[in-house]
Amino acid sequence: MAIVFEKTSVLTDTVMHYCPGCGHGIAHRLVGEVIQEMGLQEKTVGVAPVGCAVFAYRYFNVDMQEAAHGRAPAVATGIKRVLGPESCVFTYQGDGDLASIGTAEIVQAAHRGEKITTVFINNAIYGMTGGQMAPTTLVGQKTTTSPYGRDKDHCGNPIRISEMLATIDGAAYIERVAVNNTANIIKAKKAIRKAFEAQMAGKGFSLVEVLSTCPTNWGKSAVESMEWLEEEMIPYYPLGVYKEV
Repeated sequence: MAIVFEKTSVLTDTVMHYCPGCGHGIAHRLVGEVIQEMGLQEKTVGVAPVGCAVFAYRYFNVDMQEAAHGRAPAVATGIKRVLGPESCVFTYQGDGDLASIGTAEIVQAAHRGEKITTVFINNAIYGMTGGQMAPTTLVGQKTTTSPYGRDKDHCGNPIRISEMLATIDGAAYIERVAVNNTANIIKAKKAIRKAFEAQMAGKGFSLVEVLSTCPTNWGKSAVESMEWLEEEMIPYYPLGVYKEV
């Protein structure tokens, strides 16, 4: 019988802890498939974040390093510089990790043009710690720390990471994608591959921002979450390539 689909060898057989409807599992699979298809499994080191993906080191069948909250780009920088250009080094970070405590780290890594790749999961909320407002939480969005909705006058506007990093000379490839439907998932995989290709070609820093869902903390079903991402997140966070050299 012909095999029409096979799980990538870059993912372990460990059962993932993510909530039903969460997009992390999809993003993990895409990263794993790209690494395998590019023949990079034996050369890859991933850096796991603090947050919902804190156990990523259990799921990726490559060398993994845990980093302190927000410090994944700094850890990845050290690994890449020690192992050299033949290695493939990526960070996998959420919006609380990357866009809050780790903002300086990601900006400076881009400014230095570090030859690393970041997969940035944006679900507009702090997931693991209780559903608090994140830097990416939309105006009017209700969270445990903004029960009446995010107030722009009090908290400012949500940060657009891709647009910001695209202005930096050291950034070689920046794209925003989503994993809320089949068409977008296919595009997301292509973007992740381009980001890894930019790294391996020595072009500079690369990042793929992945709009994802958090049904548990959004207080929605999995289907409702996919619809909310489409209707509310994408208009504020437009999909597309923001930098390519």
